[in-house]
Formats: sequence, structure tokens, C-alpha cells
Amino acid sequence: MRYSQMTFPLNGTIRGMDRWMQIELFVLTADLGSLSKAAERLEMSNAAASRTLTALEARLGARLIERTTRRQWLTDAGRDYHRHCTTVLAEMAEADAAAADATLRPRGVLRVTSSVSFAMMHIAPWLPEFSEKYPNLAVRIVTANRYPDFIEAGIDVAIRTRQDEGDSRITVRRLAETRRVMAASPAYLAAHGRPSEPEDLARHRLLVYNLAVDPYVAHLRRGDETRTISITSALDSNEGQVICAAGRAGMGIVIQPLYIIYEDIVAGLLIPILEDWQLPRLTINLAYQSRRHQPAKIRVFTEFLFERVEKLQLERKWTEIFASDPGALGRLRLPAHVAHAADRATS
Repeated sequence: MRYSQMTFPLNGTIRGMDRWMQIELFVLTADLGSLSKAAERLEMSNAAASRTLTALEARLGARLIERTTRRQWLTDAGRDYHRHCTTVLAEMAEADAAAADATLRPRGVLRVTSSVSFAMMHIAPWLPEFSEKYPNLAVRIVTANRYPDFIEAGIDVAIRTRQDEGDSRITVRRLAETRRVMAASPAYLAAHGRPSEPEDLARHRLLVYNLAVDPYVAHLRRGDETRTISITSALDSNEGQVICAAGRAGMGIVIQPLYIIYEDIVAGLLIPILEDWQLPRLTINLAYQSRRHQPAKIRVFTEFLFERVEKLQLERKWTEIFASDPGALGRLRLPAHVAHAADRATS
């Protein structure tokens, strides 16, 4: 946005307009390193620009820019004034953008980060509908199981399972909650049996997602009863899709959130075990930089995600549908041959 597009009177007077012009000219002169270039940008003559800058210094009673025929530089007072003025102009630009959002369709590039699993299973399949609604908005997805820094990565929206960002400038909104469950393939359970108590896990092969909180300990709860089980992994990985693929192939027992393995359970590719024992749940959050006026691209994308989660009843699938009957998870629409294999594994 050109600085001249943000020229508004402070109080409806010509003097107010002059002050804005002085500020814009000073900031541009400092940023471009040239009064003549700033004057050209603002469509002013060099003489008018010189008079405007002189008037600003006279009004403030301070020298802001030292000038020779060959170069210019900011004084100490000029550096301080430039910092404050840059903030003022940025806030004006943000105010303009907030007002424009009410009438303009979102455009530009939306940068989103999430885990590989969430991006594959719950962002990419929804993007055709989102892009159809907002054709002028391109989407860039950065998959990362370790969370990148917002500012360094240029991220607009992050989808994460940690509770806070440790930065007061970041807004965190809860999208959904999900259970974590243990599950294995019918072939694995048929070959190795089905654990009936948490202690039985010691004789089984565990497939561990090593970026989880405390990945080598299972904290289990059943009512008021708790168990803490140490885990020795047959496979560990920093990618959940690797763990799930090995689990479906019969390598061992996975410990994964339902937002990742729900469809595998529905399809009978994985069978839940120890269903009446609860692992700590995960909260899926949206995080973005706090602003008084959010850019339209962030607003429409976050609203879209909330609408999809509600429309598809995802949180109910991932949590509530099994809350009243823990055993229902294990009986969930299993095909006959899968249910038979599971029954054999239990016996």
C-alpha cells in the first residue's frame, strides 16, 4: 500500500492533513534514503518536499535528518521518531485493511502449518471446497511435526496439539478434542493375542510416535484407577503415518489419536484394545498472531475449519461417541471376518 493512500486528517482540518503528509514524507525519506525519491513516491516536487520536512522539524523543534549534498542520515531524535511513526503508519494500514475486509474477498497467499497426518487427512481433502469459495486465495501448507516459529516461518495459521504458545502475541482457539487409543491389526492380534490388562503390554510389540509427550510411558486411567506402564518400542518414528502403516501391516500395537486412526478402525484395518482404559486426550488448537483486526484470509479459513468440524461431527466421532460405552469402540462396524479374527485373538 502506498503511503499516500493513507493520508487522512487527524481532526478534519488542513493542519491535520499536513501532519500526516509530514509523517509519511519523513518515514519514506528515511526508508528510501533519499528525499527526492520520497517526493517522487508521494508525487511532490523536491522543493515542496524540502519545505514539508523543514516544517516538520520546526514543529518538533528537533533535527531529524542530517543532510549533505552526497548523503543523509537520521539523528538520534530522528531514529526514535521514525520508530514511533512507523508504528502509527502500520496501525493505519491495518485499520484500512480491516475496513476493506468487509467488502473485499480474501486474496493473496494463506500459509498454514500442521502435522503431516492432519494435513493429509483433514486439510487437503477439504481444500477443493475452500478454494471454490475463495478462488483468489492461494494456500501454502507447511507440514511439520515439530512446531516452527510463527514469525520466522511466515505462518498465518497453525494447527497444533499443544495447549499454549508461550507467546502473549499468539491467539489459541480450541478446534476439537480427540481420544488417544491403542489398536492393532487383526493379523497381529490373531498371532500374538489381545491384551486384557495394561500389564500385558510388556509382552507385546509397541509402535511409538516419539514426538508425543512422554512417548515411552503409557498413563492409563479407568475411573479412579490409574496405571503407569513403561514402553519398550519395537519401532519408533517422528511421523505418525509411518507408525500407522506399520500397525496396519501387523507389526505391533499403535498408540494414536482417533483423528488419525478413526477410519482405519471403521474399515477394520485396526482393532482397539484395552478400550475401557483412557489415555490422556489431545486438544487440537488453531493458533495465529493476535491482531486487533485479523486479515480476511485468516478469518475465513478458521471459520471454514470450525464449520467443517461441526458439520462432520468430528469431535463426537473422536470422543463422545464412545464415552458412555467404552466397549463400543472395539465393536465399531467391524466386518465379520475382522470381528471373527478379533474374537480368536481374545480367546
